[in-house]
Amino acid sequence: MSVRDVLLYPDRRLKEVAPPAQGPDAERIAADLLDTMDSLGHCVGLAAPQIGEAARVAVVDVTEHPRGADRNNGRLVLVNPVIVFASGKDVGREGCLSIPDLTANVRRAKRIRVEHAGGGFESRGFEARCIQHELDHLDGVLFLDRVASLVDDVFRRRTYSP
Repeated sequence: MSVRDVLLYPDRRLKEVAPPAQGPDAERIAADLLDTMDSLGHCVGLAAPQIGEAARVAVVDVTEHPRGADRNNGRLVLVNPVIVFASGKDVGREGCLSIPDLTANVRRAKRIRVEHAGGGFESRGFEARCIQHELDHLDGVLFLDRVASLVDDVFRRRTYSP
């Protein structure tokens, strides 16, 4: 459909709980999320609130990422998703397009089961981390809200020059 601008923190819309997605709006939003994610090249997930849409829609695709290429469920479009099971804990570094200058160590479940309008599936590892990150956006939660210490666990994003 179209490539959309990604909202940046502290835009207040990033902290709002998204209502359930319905009908053709969900399809339009999902298409915009996929187009936007694809246009960015380095993006593995995006949620509707990040493009200014108040709806419970997110997309995740770790198939091209080195940490997710071997274990994934492919290109995921999640409409009204809910994590119904989570197990294990792991700490990993996360970043976010809406907070482009920072990364942080965040504790997440290692394995999850997700139910959504299109069915259900299990995920683990890097893909599970990405799904949890995107679903947090649907509840107005940013990755910085999940760090144990703003002093010890938050870092300036490194940029690499060719």
